[in-house]
Amino acid sequence: MKTLYILRHAKSSWDDAALSDFERPLNERGLKAAPLVGGVMKKKQFQPELILSSPARRAEQTAALIKQSAGIGGAIQFDERIYEASPARLLEVISEQDEKIASVMLVGHNPGLEGLLKFLTGELQPMPTAALAIVDLEIDKWSGINSSKGNLRMLIRPKEIQ
Repeated sequence: MKTLYILRHAKSSWDDAALSDFERPLNERGLKAAPLVGGVMKKKQFQPELILSSPARRAEQTAALIKQSAGIGGAIQFDERIYEASPARLLEVISEQDEKIASVMLVGHNPGLEGLLKFLTGELQPMPTAALAIVDLEIDKWSGINSSKGNLRMLIRPKEIQ
């Protein structure tokens, strides 16, 4: 069994029109939401062994804030393929992970993440900014993810955190 944590980046800023989409940082709301979700992860002892993130600035910041606030010991690896990725591309990235790793967090963007979640679980769930889906996969190897069906264990949305 493998566990996939699917995290959409936190809310980003549109204040600086000179910045490209790739360079946009988190806004104030995003800077608060990411540690909030990380705090829930710490409380529930959700500890992915590896964080795979889009290198876009807002995803990079989200991954770092989650890692710090959740107390995650695993490394953050950046993969350019995650930025603006389709569900098929995200599956490709996930399928290449080391089989010794039991849990991976993917930090990325919509609509790819919502599509991935639907593909893996059969459930169409909204993934607003900083939302985290925890999916249990009935596979022994990441390379088997294409043919797997997952179970959505939990979906955490910042606005629903008490």
